Amino acid sequence: MGSGLDIAIVLAAGEGTRMKSSTSKVLHTIAGRSIVGHVLAALAPLSPKDLRVVVGAQRESVEAHIKEIASHATTVFQAERNGTGHAVQLALDGVKVGGNVLILAGDTPLLTSFTLQEFLDAHIASKNDVSVLTAQLPDPTGYGRIIRDEFGGIIRIVEERDASEDEREIDEINTGVYLFNAEALTSSIHKISKNNSQGELYLTDVIALIKNESNKAGAIFSNDYTETLGINDRSQLAECAAIMRDRINDGLMRSGVAIIDPTTTWIDISVKIEADATIHPGSGLYGKTTVAKSAVIGPRTTLTDVSVGCCATVLESHCTAATIGDNANVGPFSFIRPGTVLAAGAKVGAYVEVKNSTIGEGSKVPHLSYVGDATIGSGSNIGAATIFVNYDGVDKHRTVVGDEVRIGSDTMLVAPVTIGDGAYTAAGSVITEDVPAGSIAVARSKQRNILGWVLRKRAKTASAEAARKAGATE
Repeated sequence: MGSGLDIAIVLAAGEGTRMKSSTSKVLHTIAGRSIVGHVLAALAPLSPKDLRVVVGAQRESVEAHIKEIASHATTVFQAERNGTGHAVQLALDGVKVGGNVLILAGDTPLLTSFTLQEFLDAHIASKNDVSVLTAQLPDPTGYGRIIRDEFGGIIRIVEERDASEDEREIDEINTGVYLFNAEALTSSIHKISKNNSQGELYLTDVIALIKNESNKAGAIFSNDYTETLGINDRSQLAECAAIMRDRINDGLMRSGVAIIDPTTTWIDISVKIEADATIHPGSGLYGKTTVAKSAVIGPRTTLTDVSVGCCATVLESHCTAATIGDNANVGPFSFIRPGTVLAAGAKVGAYVEVKNSTIGEGSKVPHLSYVGDATIGSGSNIGAATIFVNYDGVDKHRTVVGDEVRIGSDTMLVAPVTIGDGAYTAAGSVITEDVPAGSIAVARSKQRNILGWVLRKRAKTASAEAARKAGATE
C-alpha cells in the first residue's frame, strides 16, 4: 500500500442539519472514533503526499479535531456551502497539482483501506482520467445514480433530485469516492455550472466533462455496498454503528475471542482483546481497554480504559480507568472508578465501590463497601458494609491498610488513618486513630439492655405481644 496517490481531499463541510445535533455530523462517533476519523484512518495506509480536509459548519471544533488526529492534514475553509464542486475548487486553489487526486466524503466511516487501494490500483491500471467508485444498493434513495451507455461505460452521474422517473429506478449509486488525473481535474473543475435544482456546483458534473473530452472515464464497482454507506441522520448513524460493531466482533472472533452474543456486544475499534478471552452478552468495551487471555467479561459489563489481566473475571459491573490484575475477581454490581488498581487475585464483590485505591494481592472487599483513596496490602479482608471515610467536606484523605488485616463488618475508617500489618478492627467500630500492627481496635460504646422497654413504651404493638409470649416482663 501507499503508492500512486498524490493528493487526497476529504469533503467535511456539510451542515448536517438532519442530525439535529449541536455537534458537527463528522464528529459524531462510531466504535470510539469520529466519523471523519474513520475516513482518515482508512486513508492513512495509502500515504497521500498531500492531505486536505474541507471544513465548513462548526469550523473551529472540526479543525481542532483534525489537528488532533491528523496533524499533517491541511484544512480548507468553505465559508459558503456552494456544493461539492466548489469545495474541490477551494481545496485545489494555489496547490501545485500532479499525479492522482482522490476525493471522498467525510461521512463514510465504513470505507476500508483495502477497498481504497483496490480502487486506486484499478484506476491506474485503466489509465483513466476519472474513476468513480460505485455500488449497488437495495434502497438507493437519496444517492446520485450512475448513468451508463449501452456498452456499460459511464456517461454521467445524476443527483436524485435532478433525476427522471426512469433514472431513479437505477440502483447503482455514486459512493462519493473519485479518482482523477490531476490535469484533467484542474482543467474541468472550473467549467461546471450551477444549472441544477440546488443551484450548486456539483463535482459529479466534472465526470461528464472529462468523458466528453478524453473518453477516459470509468465506473469501478465495489463488491461490498455497506462500505460506501453515508450518514445524514441518526438513524443512518445507528445503522453504520451496527455494521462496524459486527465487523469488529467478527475480526475478534476470528482471532480467537469468544463473543457469546455479538449483536449485544459493543467493542470500540481501539480495544485490544487476546485469544481465549470470553465476552458475555450485554457488555461494552470502550476506549483503551485491554483484555488478556482467558479473562471473562460480563454479562452486562461496561469497561472504559480498563486493563484486565489474564484469567480475571468482571461480572455485571461498571469500570473506568482502572487496572484489574491477573486472576482478580470483580462483581457482580461493582463500581470501579478511575485510579483503582487490583493486584493479582484481589476480589471486589457485590455492591462495592472503589475509587483511586490500590487493593493488594489476594485481598478481598467482598460486599457492600466503599473504598476511596486507600492502599490495602496483601491478604487482607474488608468486612461487609465497611466505609473508608475519605472526605472531610473540604479535602480528600488517604487510608493505609497493611498486609493480612481483618476489618470487621460495618467499620468506619476515618482518614487519614493507618491500620498496621496483621491488625483487626471489631465490627461496628469507628476508627479515627492509627491501629498498631497485631492489635485489635474496638471503637464502640458498651451495649446496654433496658429490660421491659417494649412492654412499657410499645404496649399495644405486635412486638410487645411477641415479647410477652416469650416471657418478657415489665
